[in-house]
Amino acid sequence: MSDVSAVKAALKSQVIETPSWGYGNSGTRFKVFAQPGVPRDPFEKLQDAAQVHAFTGVAPKVSLHIPWDEVEDCTALTHHAEDLGLRIGAINSNVFQDDDFKLGSVTHPDPAVRRKAIDHLLACVDVMDATGSPDLKLWFSDGTNYPGQDDIAGRQDRLAEALTEVYDRLGDHQRILLEYKLFEPAFYTTDVPDWGTAYAHCLKLGPKAQVVVDTGHHAPGTNIEFIVTFLLCEGKLGAFDFNSRFYADDDLMAGAADPFQLFRIMHDVVKNGGLRTETNVNFMLDQCHNIEAKIPAVIRSVTNVQEATAKALLIDTVALTAAQRSGDVLASNGVLMDAYNTDVRPLLVEVREELGLAGDPFAAYLASGNQERIAAARVGGDQAGWRA
Repeated sequence: MSDVSAVKAALKSQVIETPSWGYGNSGTRFKVFAQPGVPRDPFEKLQDAAQVHAFTGVAPKVSLHIPWDEVEDCTALTHHAEDLGLRIGAINSNVFQDDDFKLGSVTHPDPAVRRKAIDHLLACVDVMDATGSPDLKLWFSDGTNYPGQDDIAGRQDRLAEALTEVYDRLGDHQRILLEYKLFEPAFYTTDVPDWGTAYAHCLKLGPKAQVVVDTGHHAPGTNIEFIVTFLLCEGKLGAFDFNSRFYADDDLMAGAADPFQLFRIMHDVVKNGGLRTETNVNFMLDQCHNIEAKIPAVIRSVTNVQEATAKALLIDTVALTAAQRSGDVLASNGVLMDAYNTDVRPLLVEVREELGLAGDPFAAYLASGNQERIAAARVGGDQAGWRA
């Protein structure tokens, strides 16, 4: 796309969903580090998300996690979001933090445990109804640690049965977003370990089921942009969980470890229509900020995604197509590298200023004094976190 005005228009219309849990305390299996000013409830999480949107202009949606974000009055929470200029995004289920789910949730050998897990998923659809959320995001920690521990085929059958029951409960404008993960906490088999398994289940369910690609959930060397392209072309790419990884599911800031990979992904997103509204791909962040300040880290992640998107939009597609058709390997690669090496920060400054925002959201937020205000105001009570 060589028309700068068209590039600007695409960047202005971009929507990036931020995670409620990204504003709470988090850590590793060794330690969760508390920070001053961390939200104490979902209402304060939304206030922090509103700061990200206010300074970036492209983050009006917030993912919720049940039960971490459970409230007595979902309508009040929805109105609070609207008052802040936000809307509720995906509802994320939790069938991995209950003692009953030690051997699995919807694939557990005990039908009573499976019933408990499915009832939770159905309750999440109730939350969707109450908040106007269109998406139910499902990630299952289900799997086995030892050969012979359970019947692999039987677990797939149980998974399919559970997904079908939840799918049948969806409204006309709601969908399931099924996430996969290579390993952890199960290490011998994981019941939804890869995009092919997720795709197969979604294909059987129907048009209201699509796949989530989490950029941290793959084996080293996996070509994620191939997966993205295939799912887009099949109409089965529902959402991203953007984060960054050095080793596995690190959940670091998007674009921190391998910004070139993020660019390559966004190139195939742009090329295959993934930015179009009708394609309905949800660009979400799934990150935990363990040692860095929460709101600035989310802002940095949003701007990293914006930069990768801007570079992808600037690719000379005419030159790229010509080089590819002529079999010119070096020229084809050179077109991509020219776009990747472009400094798009001045362009994004123009875009933000045309939207009435500061050119540098990160610096503007730090200068706003909000970090100091929330640290002084949010004293006492229980800070939000994983509830692990």
